[in-house]
Amino acid sequence: MRRAAFVLFAGIALASIATSLALLVGAPAEHWLIAAAGVLCAAVLELTWVRVGAVEHRSPVISLPMLALPALAPTLSAEAAIGLISLGVLLAILIEAGRASVAFYSAGLQAAGGIVSALIYAALRDGGLPVLPAVAAASVGYVAFVVLVEVLRHRLANASVERGGRPLLSPVRLFVALVGCALISVIARVWTVEGVPVMVVVGTTLEAARVLVALVIVATIVKVSTTVSVMRRRLAGMVSGASALSTDPGADAQSGATATIVEVLRQAVEETIGAESVSVRAEPARPGEISMALPLGAVPGKDMYIVARRDPMDGAFTGNDRRALQALATTAGMVVKARANIAGLTLRANTDPLTSLPNYGAFQEALANINDHRDYSEALAVLFIDIDDFKRLNDRFGHQVGDEMLKELGRRLSAVVRPNDVVARVGGDEFVVILTHLTSLAEAKIIAERILVETGKPVTIGQNTHNPVISVGLAYSAHRETDVNQLVQDADRSMLAIKKSRRRGGPANESSINISSHRSSQMNDIIAHAIDEDLLELAFQPIVSLVTGQIWAFEALVRYTHPDLGPLSPPSIVEKAKGLGRLDAMTRQVAVKAMKAAADFRLVEPRVVCMTINVEAGQILPERVGTYIEDLAGRYPGISLCLELNERSMTKVTPAIRAQADRLRDLGLMIALDDYGSQDSSVDALVRMPMDILKIDRSLVDDLDDVRQREVLTALQGFGDNLEYSMIVEGVENDAMADHLIRLGIRSAQGFHYGVPENFENTLTRLELHGARAVVPRGAPVGAGRPATAAVDVVLSDVVPDAVPQP
Repeated sequence: MRRAAFVLFAGIALASIATSLALLVGAPAEHWLIAAAGVLCAAVLELTWVRVGAVEHRSPVISLPMLALPALAPTLSAEAAIGLISLGVLLAILIEAGRASVAFYSAGLQAAGGIVSALIYAALRDGGLPVLPAVAAASVGYVAFVVLVEVLRHRLANASVERGGRPLLSPVRLFVALVGCALISVIARVWTVEGVPVMVVVGTTLEAARVLVALVIVATIVKVSTTVSVMRRRLAGMVSGASALSTDPGADAQSGATATIVEVLRQAVEETIGAESVSVRAEPARPGEISMALPLGAVPGKDMYIVARRDPMDGAFTGNDRRALQALATTAGMVVKARANIAGLTLRANTDPLTSLPNYGAFQEALANINDHRDYSEALAVLFIDIDDFKRLNDRFGHQVGDEMLKELGRRLSAVVRPNDVVARVGGDEFVVILTHLTSLAEAKIIAERILVETGKPVTIGQNTHNPVISVGLAYSAHRETDVNQLVQDADRSMLAIKKSRRRGGPANESSINISSHRSSQMNDIIAHAIDEDLLELAFQPIVSLVTGQIWAFEALVRYTHPDLGPLSPPSIVEKAKGLGRLDAMTRQVAVKAMKAAADFRLVEPRVVCMTINVEAGQILPERVGTYIEDLAGRYPGISLCLELNERSMTKVTPAIRAQADRLRDLGLMIALDDYGSQDSSVDALVRMPMDILKIDRSLVDDLDDVRQREVLTALQGFGDNLEYSMIVEGVENDAMADHLIRLGIRSAQGFHYGVPENFENTLTRLELHGARAVVPRGAPVGAGRPATAAVDVVLSDVVPDAVPQP
């Protein structure tokens, strides 16, 4: 089908060009001048494409060299003009792309479109239609014919191209092409016959030349501006592509990391040079494609190529496209090589060189990761394993025998455990096994006994047979641990208890297991129950404007009092909620209670306009609490909801989190960075996440007599003014600190000077008695309840950036 279409259009092109040249034989010199101008104009117009689809490089583009026809027709015959235009198209594509098949197809398509246009014009004129409407209709017919042919070609040749569900043609773009072509054709015809405005009329032939030159100039300007736009896109794509390639793909295994890099490279190439498709394959480019070898190969042992394909009619790839592809492929190769080097170094750093097992550092990382990602009810166990009298073995038979014993023990442990378990050598003659996916202590004990049997079998090294005596300490954890190191310590103590027993007369030649009494802390169950039953309470601390001396916000702090244990530490509530996998549930509960309280506060004191909730950065994603928070904020249109992100969580910010932050801000929520100035703070945190508010930690204002602290605050205030975010200083304890801040131009503050955290009833009473007054006179009643005293990380805070009117 494609071959037949090529032959058809190539034949039309050759016939049209031959006819044109035959008609020009013996023509006056001025006709040859107009013919040359027509060929040049058609060539330039051919290189200026019009896209009639909404998806770039995946929908049809057309060129409009037939715009030269109305200027040529009054001087030359329609047959001659169409052939000259076809010749210009042929030469333009041969010079630009060097592909004869594309050149002859395009020239034939334009000739066929010109013939359709001429037939429409002749029919309308014979029917009595005036010249100009006939010219416009003929131009519309030409565009419609070319678009129809291109749509058919796309459907046959590119049926599998993904367009994201968008249609092949854009109605708006098609309408603009039809109307624009008709309008330009009419203007060209009028100027050719009646003369170019503001210029002396010099005859039809020279007027035609003027019109053709004008078309060339306009087309050249459009082409140059399009080229500049493409160059800018290519540069931006190169920068973003290189940045994306250098970012950690987040894959654990090296093969997974390489696969991710290849996907990032594919997307970067598609965005940088513009292509219908980009793939990685074992074959280099075919006609109509460009490719570049991938250094180090995405698949080990094979030569792989990154290949970009563009529709033949969508413009040939340029030298700059090839150079951009080479640069991105080289960058990807460098990243793969660097990752391989880093992976090798990491492997060596985390591996015991004698047994090739994970070392102590790798064991700790694995245990923390397993504990953090297990379900709350999923159990695990840690086995601490030691060879008794190993030093005596070394002293008697030499270190080489001792090394062989350790290697054999490592092999036996690796062979006896299950696929998901972890075996590590943590020092000397000590090994550790992590048993995962357990359902009971009995299951852990069965596996430990099997390990004891296998490792206690005789070992033959050289001429001697040794009977190792093994001590195993087992610590079992039924629920996720908030301090997993305690589990390791309990297993170690259980193992040491066996050795002490032997020294005190216990069985000296029998391997033994000692099971620790460790169980997941009672606190886990208490916090889980409090969250599951929605028993958490809140305390509120005012945030004030130093400009107006009024409260404009409250920070809400999570609290819980156990019937037997009394008030629990707020930080431990947060940490255990996170360890139990209930942080999101707790955050939703805190948000609901805080916003309801804010609505009640606002009824008493309208100047309370904002309530913020402090969450970890990752929690704002839609699948966690993002969507819930959006819905909650929408139920309280008179109150601004702000999400305080503690700075520790900012180290794991991803592009998805940043995009979600922008979305939330667009919806009217606010983002704050909390605890800035604490031990782990960095300037990087100020630009990592879009934000409206910066909260300064009390550690930066504990000695405002120090000029350095004052200078830092002044600099941060200026930084905030330039970047359009507000600043709140926490930890203001007295009048002297408040006066210092006022003199420095700080506009908002928070601290015990303005009020300790109070429960809802006491806070409401304060507002009823004293309104929004920032400082309550000493001795004045603020409520009957006992004040809460400590702030924690998961909080709800009123923060008033520039977008929120201060009272």
